Amino acid sequence: VQLVESGGGLVPAGDSLSLSCVASGPLFSRYVLGWFRQAPGKERAFLSTIDTNSRKYYADSVKGRFTISRYNAKNTATLQMNDLKPGDTAVYYCAAVQSWRAPDRPMEYDYWGQGTQVTVSS
Repeated sequence: VQLVESGGGLVPAGDSLSLSCVASGPLFSRYVLGWFRQAPGKERAFLSTIDTNSRKYYADSVKGRFTISRYNAKNTATLQMNDLKPGDTAVYYCAAVQSWRAPDRPMEYDYWGQGTQVTVSS
């Protein structure tokens, strides 16, 4: 499966952005989808994941501010990000894996998008 993210940009602190991840390939509904981010000089960090039953999981750092969703009919996953902070500045990636669980480590995902830059100004 191929993944393409979009929706990044430059926004002031307190603003919102919605990222999209469109997948090509069959059986989208069978994939667990995850969102990660990577800031300069830091490791790729887990943000959120949604399993094949649409159960959602979040990192503590974004819980209450970010919302993950999936739309199987459109082969799309989204990440709604509210109340953005300068510390949210990073490249954001979506990832996919066929799994019975909802992993939160990058190494557990098989497919990755190219990333989209999110920059939050203070």
